[in-house]
Amino acid sequence: MRAVTGFVGAVLEAWQELRVHRTRVLLSLVGVAVAVCSLTTVVALGAILQQSNEELSERSSGRPATLYVSAYTTDGSTVDPAKMQSVWDEMLDRYDISYASRVTQSSLLVPFATGGVSVMTQAVDQPYGEMHRVRLSEGAWFSPPDAEQLAPRLVVNQVFYDRIGQPDLATHPTVALGGQGIVGGASGVAAGGTTAVIVGVTPAASWETEPSMFMLAGQLQALQEAAAGGAGTTGVSGGPFDGGSQTQYEMWVPPAASDDLMAAARRDVQAALGDSVTVDVFRQDYAQYGDDPFLVTKLVVGGIAVLVLLLGALGLVNIALVTVKQRVREIGIRRSFGATAGRVFFAVMMESVVATIAAGAAGVAAAILIVQSPWVHDAVGQGLVSDFPPFPMDAALLGLAAATAVGAVAGLLPALVAVRVKVIDAIRY
Repeated sequence: MRAVTGFVGAVLEAWQELRVHRTRVLLSLVGVAVAVCSLTTVVALGAILQQSNEELSERSSGRPATLYVSAYTTDGSTVDPAKMQSVWDEMLDRYDISYASRVTQSSLLVPFATGGVSVMTQAVDQPYGEMHRVRLSEGAWFSPPDAEQLAPRLVVNQVFYDRIGQPDLATHPTVALGGQGIVGGASGVAAGGTTAVIVGVTPAASWETEPSMFMLAGQLQALQEAAAGGAGTTGVSGGPFDGGSQTQYEMWVPPAASDDLMAAARRDVQAALGDSVTVDVFRQDYAQYGDDPFLVTKLVVGGIAVLVLLLGALGLVNIALVTVKQRVREIGIRRSFGATAGRVFFAVMMESVVATIAAGAAGVAAAILIVQSPWVHDAVGQGLVSDFPPFPMDAALLGLAAATAVGAVAGLLPALVAVRVKVIDAIRY
C-alpha cells in the first residue's frame, strides 16, 4: 500500500512540476508528440495497406487457401467435361467443401444500341463471389436460387451498365444474348437468342474500356447445349463445355488443411481419370509466401519516426537538466528533511515520463484522427478496400510505449544529477 501511495504521490508531484515549467518543456514535448504520431500512423497505415494488398490479391487469386485443380491429357486434348464434372462433385462431397467454383473465360454476343459486341464473359459458380471478394456498386451477387431460373442472370461491369443507360435494377432490366434484340427493358429477342436479367454491377477500373460480365456456369452450359442442338446462332463461343476453352476448378479450404487436401485431391482426381491424364493441384493465393510486401517501407518510415523520437528526447534532456540545476536549493531542502536518494531520483525521472506519456497520448489521438479520416481511406484504399480494419490497438500501445521509453531515457541523466546534490551545496547555492 505504501508503494502505491508513493507512486501516486510521485506522479502527482511530477504533474505539478510540469505545470510550473510548462513553457520550458512545451516545445520539446511537441517534438515527442509529432514523433509518436508519426510512428503510430505508420503502423496503422501499414495495416490498411496490408488489407488493401490482401484484398487485391484475393480478387485475382482467391482467399487463403484457394486450391486450383487442373487436368489435361498427355497429347494436349481436353478431358471429357462430363466426367471431370462428376469427379469434381464427388470430391467436394467427400471432403465437405462448401466454397468451390468452376471458372471459364468465354464470350457472348450482346446487341447494344450501337451494334453487336462480343462481350468477355466469366462463367462461375455462386460461391465465386465470396471466394474472390467480388465488389458490387449496384444490385447483388448471384444467389443460390438464381441457378434455377430459366432466364440467365448477369453481373455486368460499369462500362456495360453505362452503355445500356444505367437502368434501375429493381425493374429487372434484361439484355439480349445473341440475335438482334435491344438491351434493357422488355425488348424482344430475335429467333435463336435468349434473354438474360441483370442483377448486379461491378465497379470498373480506370483502365477498363470494354464491357464484361459474370454468368453462372450452369446457365452458360445450358445455353451452349441449346445452341449445339439448334441453329447455332446464339452468339456463344468458346464456352467451357464445347472445347473452346479450358475450365479451371477452384476450392476455398482452411489454410491449416490445405497441404493435406492438395495431396488428397491430386490422388483422388488422378485415380478417377486414369494414367492418361495429368492432374495438378496448386495454390496461388498470397498467403502461401508468408512475406509482407510493405515490410521494407514500414521499417524505413518507422526508423525515421524513431529518429524523430530520439531528437525529441534530446531536447527534453536539455530542458530537464536546466530545470534540475535551477532546483538545487529545493532538492537540497528535501534531502535535509529526510527525502531519500531513491525518492529524489524517482520524482525527477517521473517528471519526464509523465510529460512524454501526455505527449504520446496526444500523438496517438492525432494518429487515430488522421488514419480514420475518410480522406486517408480514399487516398490509401484507392477505392479498392471494402473491409477497412479498425485502428490497430497494437499501434496505439506501441506509441504509448515509445513515449514512456523516451521519457525514461530523457529523465535518467537529470535524475542522476539530482541524486548527487548535497545538502551543503544546496545551502551555498
